Amino acid sequence: MRVFTAVLATETNTFSPIPTGLGAFKLQGEYYAAGHHPDYMTLFGAPLWVARERAREKGWTVAEGMVAFAQPGGKTTRKAYEALRDELLGDLRKAGPVDMVLLGLHGAMVAEGYDDCEGDLLKKVREIVGPETVVGAELDPHCHFTRVMVDNADMLIAFKEYPHTDLYDRAVELVDLCTAQVEKRIRPVAAVADTGMATLIFTTSEPGISLVKRMKEMEQREGVLSVSIIQGFPWADVPDMGTRVVVYTDGDEGLAQSLAREFADDLYAMREEINQYQPRIDEALDLALDEDEGPVVIADGADNAGGGAASDSTFLLRRMLERSIGNAALGPIWDPVAVQLAFDAEEGARLPLRIGGKVGPESGDPLDVVCTIKALRRNMTMGGLGGVPVALGDCALVEVEGIDVVLTTIRSQAMDTDLFSQLGCALESKNIVVVKSTQHFYASFSKVAKKVLYASVRGTVTSDLSSLPYRRIELPKWPISAK
Repeated sequence: MRVFTAVLATETNTFSPIPTGLGAFKLQGEYYAAGHHPDYMTLFGAPLWVARERAREKGWTVAEGMVAFAQPGGKTTRKAYEALRDELLGDLRKAGPVDMVLLGLHGAMVAEGYDDCEGDLLKKVREIVGPETVVGAELDPHCHFTRVMVDNADMLIAFKEYPHTDLYDRAVELVDLCTAQVEKRIRPVAAVADTGMATLIFTTSEPGISLVKRMKEMEQREGVLSVSIIQGFPWADVPDMGTRVVVYTDGDEGLAQSLAREFADDLYAMREEINQYQPRIDEALDLALDEDEGPVVIADGADNAGGGAASDSTFLLRRMLERSIGNAALGPIWDPVAVQLAFDAEEGARLPLRIGGKVGPESGDPLDVVCTIKALRRNMTMGGLGGVPVALGDCALVEVEGIDVVLTTIRSQAMDTDLFSQLGCALESKNIVVVKSTQHFYASFSKVAKKVLYASVRGTVTSDLSSLPYRRIELPKWPISAK
C-alpha cells in the first residue's frame, strides 16, 4: 500500500480583525516541511500519525507531505493559502502514484478569493491522483461541509466530541475505512442533510452526550459506515455555514439519505435544548459568588482564540475589578508588550501596567492597573487536545487587586489547568476562575471546578449570532432568523 498524508488547517472567523498570513502558520503556528513531522501526534496530524502506525504494522510505504496549522483568526491571505496549498500538492506529485491520500483538514478555512479552501484543495488533489485513488480527510465538526468537498473525497469523518478528545479515534476510523475501500471491501456513499440551524453542541453534558451515543449506535447498524454531526462554524459569513448531518453507508444511498434526514430533523426539534442559556457578566459573577465552594469556572467564549478572537478582551476583568472581586484567576490574555515589560521588571516587582484591549473594539479598552509580577516563564507550553502540547511563548503571572492574571506572547485559548499551575497559581484555592475558551477547557478544568458557567460576553466569538452582520449565509437559519 502506497499512502500520501499531509495537513493544512485553520479555522477562519470572517469577523475577526486578525489577518492569517504565512507567519501565522510558519512562525506562530505549526509548520513542518515534507518529511519533517515530529515524533508525536500534532493537532490535525492524527491521520498522518495513524498512517505511520499502519506502516509499521503492515509494511505500507508512507510519503509524509507538508504539515501546516495556524491558530484561528481572520481570513487567510490569498498568498498564504495558495503557497501552502501548492506546496502540499507539490509534495503529492513527488510521492508518485499512491493508493490512498489521507489529509488532516479543518473544514472552515476561508481565504481571500476562496470561500471553501478545503473544497478547492480536495478538487486539486483529485485532479492529480485520478478517480481510482481513495481520498479521505479528518475534519473538525466546526466546519462548512460543502458539495465540492463531498464530490472530491471518498470519506470525510469529523470529530464527534467537543472538546475534541477523540481526534485519534476518528483518525483510526478514517484510515481503516479508506483501507477497506482500497481493498474493495466497501463502497462508501454519502448523504448530507441540512438542519436549518447554526449551533454548537457541547458533548460533556446533555443533550450532547446522548447525541454522541446515537451517532455511535447508528454506526453499528448493518451497512452504515460513519455518522458525523457537522456543527458548523457560525462566525463565518460564507454560503455553506450551518449545522448538518453526514451519513456514509456501504453502497446504500437511500439508507444514507433517510438516516441523515431523520437525524437532522431531530436536531432541529431539539434546538432550544441544545442552545443553552448563557448568563451575562454580572449574572454569571453573582451565580459564582453564590456558591459555597470554589472554584467556579466561568468560560468567556466570546474571547476564545480558538474561534478567531484576540484573547485580549477586558470586559470580564474590568467588571471583576469594579466589583472588588478577589481571590480569582483569569487567563490567558494575549499581550506580548505587557509580558516583555513584566520580564524587564523581574519577579516580585510592583509596577503600573497596561493590560489587554489592544486589537480592536471587541477587545474592550485597555486596563491601566498597578500589579505585582508573581511568576515568569520562558517558552511555556500547556497540555492540549489528545495530549498535543500547545505553545504559549513567554508568559507572566501578574496579580491585580487579588486576581491572578496569566499573560502570554502566543495567542491561544485556555486548554489545560497547567496554564496556571506552571506559574504557581493554585486554582483549587480560588473562588472564581475565568478562562478564555468556549469548551476545550472543559476536559481539564472540570476536574477542579465545583461548577462551570458559560457567560455571554461581548466579543469576536459572541454567542449572540443575531448581532453579527451576515451578508452571504443562506437564510432562514435558526437562531439568526426563524425557519
